[in-house]
Amino acid sequence: MKTTSLTRRDLLTRAASAALAVAAGPKLMQAADPPAGKWPMKLSTSTIEFTKLPVEQALERIAQLGFEAVDIWSAHAGCPHLDDVQKRLGPDGLKELLAKAKLKLYAFSVYAGGYAKYADLLGKAGGGLAIHGSAGAVRDPKDLVPAMKKYLEGLKAENDLAERNNSYVAIENHGGSLLCTVDSFKAFADLNTNPRIGIALAPYHVQAARQSVEEAIAACGKHLLFFYAWQNAPGLKQLPGHGPTDFTPWLAALAKINYPWYVNPFMHGEPPPDEMTEALKKSMAYLKECYGKL
Repeated sequence: MKTTSLTRRDLLTRAASAALAVAAGPKLMQAADPPAGKWPMKLSTSTIEFTKLPVEQALERIAQLGFEAVDIWSAHAGCPHLDDVQKRLGPDGLKELLAKAKLKLYAFSVYAGGYAKYADLLGKAGGGLAIHGSAGAVRDPKDLVPAMKKYLEGLKAENDLAERNNSYVAIENHGGSLLCTVDSFKAFADLNTNPRIGIALAPYHVQAARQSVEEAIAACGKHLLFFYAWQNAPGLKQLPGHGPTDFTPWLAALAKINYPWYVNPFMHGEPPPDEMTEALKKSMAYLKECYGKL
């Protein structure tokens, strides 16, 4: 029988995954039981899909669709939700709002504003995940590892802030950024020693780089903290079940690494709320159909 040994990084990563489950609260663990031995798929979505609605109505729509958890966006592309929560509701008001909608807080997307601006709010709301982008891309492949090492060392302050606020930080891949290729995911996973820092994987950008989403998922491994169910296509075709991509292999790859968090249907350039609601309903049904094939 083949034996394996755990590195310190493996232990840190496993500890971080377990701690995030505890930090996010007992409700995070209450997904419906899958068939024996089957990876449990859980679904969340992002409030930016309902940018034109107040945060209360956005959460109500998301809950009525049957999502378990929510990713609340700061002011990227004019989304008002997170800043409104911070200024008007505060952590107690947010917790009350989530309880009323019967939604779990999964993440804050802080592309506009940055993590530090919202760290206290996230922590006092119960803790969760903050998502933002990485640094600029390297031109020469030989510079990737040193650049990634320097970047990760620079995240120590965010790691410490996350620890103080019972939270985690996920770095999203993007075209033209440091984190954008399968090799960069591998470098991140090999070099990251920050137990509260991981990856938010956007397949849209992986496909744009003509790389394998399944290989990207495998490269991220236990560092994967957020997964956008998002394909590289125009308009509504970005969503699962609307565009040409078969999401079944992606879900199979997530199952293979035993990804413990949410699959998050996503698109940019959202249509009006009623159309978005119907589009997400179709996406959820499609993802469940794909899941049934696993």
